[in-house]
Amino acid sequence: MRKVAIAAVLALSLSACAQPGYNSGGGGGGGMISKQTGGAVLGGVGGALAGSQFGKGKGQLAMTAVGTLLGAFIGSEVGSSLDRADQAYASRAGGQAFESARSGQSIAWNNPDSGHYGTITPTRTFEAAPGQYCREYQQTVSVGGREQQSYGTACRQPDGSWKVMN
Repeated sequence: MRKVAIAAVLALSLSACAQPGYNSGGGGGGGMISKQTGGAVLGGVGGALAGSQFGKGKGQLAMTAVGTLLGAFIGSEVGSSLDRADQAYASRAGGQAFESARSGQSIAWNNPDSGHYGTITPTRTFEAAPGQYCREYQQTVSVGGREQQSYGTACRQPDGSWKVMN
């Protein structure tokens, strides 16, 4: 069981390295955990549990590692396909928020198919460099009844798109 706990911590640590973002049509992302990342974590934990049932000693550790990697890959692929619609809705809301919302004005998005929803609220506008305008924002996302908040900065690019910086 200790090895499964180690595998779960490893999977969660790796998922923290992923930073979801959106296409150049708008922004969002910050610290929000995507369904792709969530799928990878859950798949990795499930794979670790399954793999740990085989072998003994170093063989069991190897099977746990293989199960973790295989489960993470499969879970990531499933999560990725589910994430695209939510990203599209959030991206449109981010573009609108960064482009035209006043500081403090929330722009909402909702995916009627998944039931997931959120808001993006610009909190401050500033000029990072001559001619490069940026907006700090707060993002709230509700997935499966669990609400998460994140904060970030998006900056206007020379082509007019917005890029999430952190």
